[in-house]
Amino acid sequence: MKLKFYISIFITLLTVSLTAQDAKLTAKVSKNKLGVNQRLRIEFAINKQGGDHFSPPNFTNFKIVGGPSQSVSQSWINGKVSFHQSYTYIIQPKKKGELTIGAASIKIGGKTIKSEPVKVIVLDAVELPKNPNDPNYIAQQNIHLVAEVSKSRPYVGEGIYVEYRLYVSENISVYDTNVTEAPQYNGFWNQDIKINGFPVKMGKYNGEDYRYIVLQKALLIPTKTGNLAIDPMKMDIVIGVPTGRADFFGNVITRNIRKEFASPKKIINPRSLPIEGKPENFTGAVGDFNFAVTLSKDILKSNESSQIKVGVTGKGNLRLFELPEVTTPAELEKYQPERKEKVSVRASGISGSVTDIYTIVPQYKGKYKIPNVNFSYFNPKEKKYYTLSSEDLYVDVIEGKELITNTDKIDNSVQKQTVRLTGKNFRYIQTKSSFKPIDDEDFFRSNLYYILLLLPLIAIPIGVFIGKQNEARSNDIVGNKLRKAERLAKKYLSEAKKQLGNKEAFYEALERALHNYLKAKLGIETADISKEKITQILQNKNVDEATNKQFIDVLKSSDFARYTPITNTEMEAEFERAKEVIVQLDKQI
Repeated sequence: MKLKFYISIFITLLTVSLTAQDAKLTAKVSKNKLGVNQRLRIEFAINKQGGDHFSPPNFTNFKIVGGPSQSVSQSWINGKVSFHQSYTYIIQPKKKGELTIGAASIKIGGKTIKSEPVKVIVLDAVELPKNPNDPNYIAQQNIHLVAEVSKSRPYVGEGIYVEYRLYVSENISVYDTNVTEAPQYNGFWNQDIKINGFPVKMGKYNGEDYRYIVLQKALLIPTKTGNLAIDPMKMDIVIGVPTGRADFFGNVITRNIRKEFASPKKIINPRSLPIEGKPENFTGAVGDFNFAVTLSKDILKSNESSQIKVGVTGKGNLRLFELPEVTTPAELEKYQPERKEKVSVRASGISGSVTDIYTIVPQYKGKYKIPNVNFSYFNPKEKKYYTLSSEDLYVDVIEGKELITNTDKIDNSVQKQTVRLTGKNFRYIQTKSSFKPIDDEDFFRSNLYYILLLLPLIAIPIGVFIGKQNEARSNDIVGNKLRKAERLAKKYLSEAKKQLGNKEAFYEALERALHNYLKAKLGIETADISKEKITQILQNKNVDEATNKQFIDVLKSSDFARYTPITNTEMEAEFERAKEVIVQLDKQI
C-alpha cells in the first residue's frame, strides 16, 4: 500500500511540474542561407505534454521533400522535468530571394499556440556532389576555420586583434586537431594574447547555430601603410562524420576522416596618420596617454644623486615610440636613462606604463632649472593630435663647491711682444775651412787596446755572479709565483690602465679584466653569473675569506663608480687594489 502511495505522489508531482511550465512552440532551421538547389531541415518543437492537432505552416515558395517525422523525449534531471516533442520537415526552395516560412500551430488545453515565422536567404544554385553523403562534403559543410579581425582600416600604430575560431556544427564530432601552419603577420608588430583553456561556446556562422572554440588570438599593430596580408592558418582535423546508416540499436554510424582546413586570407589596409596638425616632436605614439615628469629629490648636496622620471601611462602602442629626452644644465651631470616597462597585452590593446629614469649628480652649489618636456600623441578614436607638457623642475644644491664665474677666471692668455733686433739674429754660412794634421798614434799602445785586453777578465766574475743570482732566483718558488702573478695582473689589467682618466671606459675594462681572469683560471663564464655564485666558486677553490671579499668589493665598486663622480687618484687606487687581488687569487688558486 505504501509503495502504491509513493508512486501516485511521484506521478502527481511529475504531472504538476510538466503542466506548470509555460507551453512554447519553436521553429528551428538547419541553415539560414542556402542555394536554390539545396535542401534544409525545419523542426517545430513543443516543450509541454498534451499537445494536439498540430498544424504545419503553408510552405509557400517551398517544396516538401520529406516529412513530417515525429519524435518525443522526456527526462527528469535533478528534480527538473523536461519534455520535447518535435515535427520535422525536409523542404527545398522554389526560387531565390529572402523567403519566409510561416508560423505553425498546436492546441494545448483548449489554447492555440503558434511559432514565430522564420526567414531564410536563397542564393544562386551551388555545385552539389554526386553523393550527398560523401564524408568530405559533409565535413566541408559543417566545419569552418575562420579568422575574425576587429578592424580592417586602422591607423598606422593603432592596435587591432585577430582571432582564429573553429566552428563545428552539432551534426559531427571532432576528435583531434593539429595546427600545421601558423599565420604570418608581415608588416605588423604582433604579440600573442594568452587564452585560458579552450572552452566550447555557442555562436552563429552565416546565420546558423554552431559550437566554436577560439584557437589563437593576437594583437597586431600595423607599422606601415598599404595592403597588408594576414596569411591563413592551416589545420589537420580528425572528424567523425555520420554515414546516414544506423546500427542494430538505432545509433548513428559515423566514419572518421582526416581533412585539412585553412582560414581565409585577410587583407588589412592601414591608414597613414594625418599630416595636418602633426606636432614637430611627434615620435609615433598612437593611443590615449597621460604624461608626467617627476624629481625624486629637489634639495641636494654636491655629489648627491637624484632621479628624474619621465613616464607615459595609458593605452596604445607603448612599446613602439621613444620618450622625450630631458635637458639639464651643464652643472648637473646626467647619466644614460634606465628604461622600465609595466605593460600588459590584451584583446583590447596594450595598456600600462613606460618610464625612463635619469640619474643626475650636481657638481656645484646653486639653484638650477630643468626645463619642461613636451610629449605628443595621436588619438585614433578622436582623430586628433594632443601635446602634453610637464612643469619646470628646480634643483637646489645647498652644499658644495662654488661655481667660478667668467669674471673670476684667471687670464692665462699669452701677451704678444714685438721682436727686438740684437745684431746677432742672423748668421752667415762659412765658405772657407782650415785643416790640421792628425797625429799618427800606435793602436797597440792606445787606451782602447788595454781596455779590450782587460774586458774578458772583468766579464768572467760578473757572469759568474749573475749566474748565481739567477740560480737563487729560480730556486725561490714563492718569489717566482709572486712575480708570475704580477705579470698576469699586468696582462689582464693592461686595457684598464690605458683607460685611466676615462671613468666609464676604465671601470668597464676593470670589471672585464676580473671576469676574464676567472674565466682563464677556472674555465667558466663568470660574466653571466651573480656575485653570490662567484663567491661560492672561490670558496670551493679554497680562497680565503678576505681575498674573496676583496674581489667582490672591487666588482661592486666598478658597478657603483660609473654613476658617481670619481677622481683620477681614486681610479689609480682602484687599479692597484684590482692588481693586488689578482695576485692574491693567483697565489691561492
